[in-house]
Amino acid sequence: MKLKVLKQNAREYGMYIALMIIMVLFTILSGGIFMSPRNLSNLFDQTGYVAVLAVGMTLIIIIRHIDLSVGFVAGFVGAIAAVLMKAGVPLPAVFLIALASGALVGLYQGWGVAFMSVPAFVITLAGMFIFRGALLRLTEGTGTIIVDSKFFNALGNGFIPDIVAGASIHVLTMIIGLIAVAAFIVSEFRTRNQKKKYRFEIDTLDMFVGKLVFISALILFFCWQLAQYNGISWTVVIVLVVVAIYHFLMNNTVLGRHVYAIGGNPEAAELSGIKVKQVTLFVFSSMGFLAALSGIMFTSRLQSATTTAGVGFELDAIASAFIGGCSPSGGIGKVTGTIIGAIVMSSLSNGMNLLGVGISYQYIVRGLVLVIAVLFDVQSRKVKL
Repeated sequence: MKLKVLKQNAREYGMYIALMIIMVLFTILSGGIFMSPRNLSNLFDQTGYVAVLAVGMTLIIIIRHIDLSVGFVAGFVGAIAAVLMKAGVPLPAVFLIALASGALVGLYQGWGVAFMSVPAFVITLAGMFIFRGALLRLTEGTGTIIVDSKFFNALGNGFIPDIVAGASIHVLTMIIGLIAVAAFIVSEFRTRNQKKKYRFEIDTLDMFVGKLVFISALILFFCWQLAQYNGISWTVVIVLVVVAIYHFLMNNTVLGRHVYAIGGNPEAAELSGIKVKQVTLFVFSSMGFLAALSGIMFTSRLQSATTTAGVGFELDAIASAFIGGCSPSGGIGKVTGTIIGAIVMSSLSNGMNLLGVGISYQYIVRGLVLVIAVLFDVQSRKVKL
């Protein structure tokens, strides 16, 4: 019994350990630069727009589909936002139009998949071509649309203000870290008690406590490092809000349980009364909305919309979801795990850049990490304990 619980625990939290190994390795090889407060702040900001995309991709993969269009949807919506601001449209309207555009794209693709039985691979591949062309059309005049709005650009480059002026560290960042740890511990205890109530298998007490200590220490360490620079950025705040909303949705609502049920067995879910088509439509619409948000974040970070915006975003999002614990067969995956997967991917790129590793080798390493993660998932399900 304990061995079986250990296997499940390793599958769920193996990426936390992998992340620490990667970070310690790059810190040693870079002479401490990798784990410096400034580099960690830059790392998390670089992860932000991919992490938001990966959250939506997690739900897509759980219900056994894929979305190849999200990268260029993000780039296209980011360009729409830049064009609207250039035309003098008020920022609230810019955000509303941009996010609504993304959601409508998701609705269109979800309708094709759910109600017209078009394979998700095909309709989103078509979307990738369509929105790539639309992005080029919007930016063909100058190639780059500069964004001058300080408020908009602060979303990708600014930091939350501190509550204590002149302090040696960013106090508000440490308070947020402590709140995050408390929320994590409460959530874990609630989950454990629910499993006990329904007589599900749970971790042994020593494993449970060790898990709490390890992840809490990880959260506090990162917050301490960020607090020594400029604190938590607005990008990180956006990611945390998105993760909190989707974590709650997937673990505490009927809709979330329906998403997992559809991923586990769509036919059985349909027979049990779950509205599979409507849930599929929601998941794709949600993906479109998050792609739009990712596009806004990326445009804000660059302070411009470019012809290359969105290139490869969908691959990073898919890789992050799989590395974070999503199963290729569907029905399994966690938003929190996907975020760790996104940080792992960004850490690999950031660390290899610091060491001067060529881009060709970087792609090879990232590909190998993805293969190892998927093999681990597949083999762990084949082993009978």
